[in-house]
Formats: sequence, C-alpha cells, structure tokens
Amino acid sequence: MNFIESFIKKESSAGILLMITTCLALLMSNTILEPYYSSFLHVPVSIQVGSLHLDKSLYHWVNDGLMAIFFLLIGLEVKREILEGHLSSISQVTLPVVAALGGMAVPAAVYVYFNAGDATAINGWAIPTATDIAFALGILSLLGKRVPLSLKIFLMALAIIDDLGAIVIIALFYTTELSMTSIAIAGVSLLVLVIMNYMGVMKKSAYMIVGLVLWVGVLKSGVHATLAGVALAFTIPLLAKDEDGQSISPLKSMEHDLHYWVAFLILPLFAFANAGVNVSGISVTQMGEAVPLGIMLGLFLGKQVGVFGFSWLAIKLGLAKMPEGSSWLQLYGVAVLTGIGFTMSLFIVSLAFESDDLFQYTDKLAILLASFVSGVVGYLILRVARRV
Repeated sequence: MNFIESFIKKESSAGILLMITTCLALLMSNTILEPYYSSFLHVPVSIQVGSLHLDKSLYHWVNDGLMAIFFLLIGLEVKREILEGHLSSISQVTLPVVAALGGMAVPAAVYVYFNAGDATAINGWAIPTATDIAFALGILSLLGKRVPLSLKIFLMALAIIDDLGAIVIIALFYTTELSMTSIAIAGVSLLVLVIMNYMGVMKKSAYMIVGLVLWVGVLKSGVHATLAGVALAFTIPLLAKDEDGQSISPLKSMEHDLHYWVAFLILPLFAFANAGVNVSGISVTQMGEAVPLGIMLGLFLGKQVGVFGFSWLAIKLGLAKMPEGSSWLQLYGVAVLTGIGFTMSLFIVSLAFESDDLFQYTDKLAILLASFVSGVVGYLILRVARRV
C-alpha cells in the first residue's frame, strides 16, 4: 500500500496547488493585471532545427507540449495498473470501470440534451465527461481518516479509467485534417519504440529521444500531440534487466520521476494558462444558455448520477463489491466529487471550440463553477457520512 498512499499524497498536494494557481489566474484576468496575464500567455516561442520550424505561443506550448508529458504520465499509470495494479483483475476493475462508464455516458447525454440542435455547440459533448484526479484527491485529503483507503483507491482507479476514456475520445473525435507524411514519421517512430521494448532496451533516455520524434510527427500530423505521450508510455517496459542481471522497472522509475514535475509544475502552469476567465462581461442570463448549462448540469448532476447509479446497479447485481469499510453515503459523496472536471474538461474545451470568444468564456466558467460546487458538496457529504 506504500505506493498507493504515496501516489495519493502527491495528487492531494497537487490539488491544493491547482486551487492556488486557479485563483491567481482568475485574479489576474479580472483586475488591472489582465494585460500582463494576456501578454504572458501570448509570448511567442520558436524552435527551429533545419527545415523543421515550430512557432507557437506559450499558451499552445503548454497545451500541446507540456500536456503531452501529463498524458505520458497517465499512460504509464494506466499500463502499470493494468499489468500489476488495481486494474489487473476482473474483480478489482469491475466497479471502477462500470462507474467510469456511467460517469462518461450520463454527463455526455445531459450535455447533448441541451445542445442537440446546435452544430457548433454539440462539439463540446465530451467536456463534462472528465474527472480531475488531483483536485478530487485533494478534497479527500482534507477529510483525513474519515474516508477509508478503499474509497480513495476506487476514486483513483475511476479517474485513471476516465482519463483513458478521454484519450480515446480525443483520438476519435478531436482530430483535424491529417498529414500522411507526418503520420508515417510518427508510425515509424512508434515501431522503433516497440522494437526497443521487444529487445529489452532499458535506457529511459533512448525512449525519450525517439519519443520526441514521435511527438513532433504527431504534432504535425493533425492528431492531437498529447496522444504521443500515451503511445510512448505503452512502449516503456515494466520490467527489464540491468547489466548485472538485476530486475529493474524503467516504467516505475519514469513514473516516479515525472510525478513531481507534472504535479508541481505542468498542471499548475496549465491551470494558470487555462483558468483565467474574465467574468466582468458574463451575465446570469448567459450562464443559463445551452452550452454552460449543459456543462454545469453534466458535471454536477450527470457525473454523480452516472457514477453512483452505475455503481449501485453493479453492486446490487453482484457484478462488483462495495469498497471495503465504506457506506452507501460515502460512495455517493465520492460520486459527487467526480463532478470536479477541471483539468481534462478545460483541455477538451480547447479542442472542441475554436476560440474562447465563441461562447464568451461561459464554457470555462461553467467548468469552474460546477467543479467548485461538486467539490464543496462532495466534501460536506463525506464529512458527515459515517463508515459502515
């Protein structure tokens, strides 16, 4: 359990830091500091190697570059959990998988219900399907021993499956026009990585160098660049032999090394870059329009109904067991916390809609409000809930 407890501790700390950077972004975007905030996000950053020229704003480097490292970490976590963790057996994986499916299907249905008639707005159907593991575990950390470890593990597994679902959604539904040359480069890079894994290459630096070529190929292909991180992760060997014949784990080593960078730099920087919503021009009437309403109700109501409802059904049908030492009310409280979409929801917004001006920032504000309400209500429920 040491690895699980360590993981939860890191994610909890990251959640608290995310809250701070989000508040800072909101403060800067709604005060006289707004011009400085905007200028910071639009600082041009260029890299040129021969004929290869990457020219993007700092905002896009965060979303396309640094977030690829975040997805690399997600991929490593998913692979480890599938091979030897809490997703490695049917009995362990059933409840979080069923809960995650409900937590994606119901919020998407809620959003579609409000936006089915708008060809542009419907692109955001996946926004309320995500759960932010850092924020959710950050809330749980405030409750201490009031919440059994089994429920924290359940939430962690559910969020990881949720992230995997988001990856599939991004790959299938948020891909633009494709460049076959770039796809070919990415494909060859991925093949090289697979061969390296098969041959027992254990040097993390070798995987990262080829992975960088893979990322550039995916970036230029039209498929979102963050998916390169996931593809790279699945090629990192879980077990290998060093020069002395001793067993080592390049995957666990890389996962451990990346955790701190992702938790304490990449995600806070992403939050700072994406959560700066100028609320001065947003009215209550605007927040009642289809897009923000679909997001808010999808995250706050859709998530809890989907996660708790599907979990209840799976347990009652005997397909899964209640997390050890927990009650129905505690399970419901955790289901409410899954309405904290934040990181992944904000990320999907950047893919679904061409610009922030399209819906006057109401989509991002809806994510922040729904995530805040889900966090507060979930916390209060778990605070008063008692164990079995």
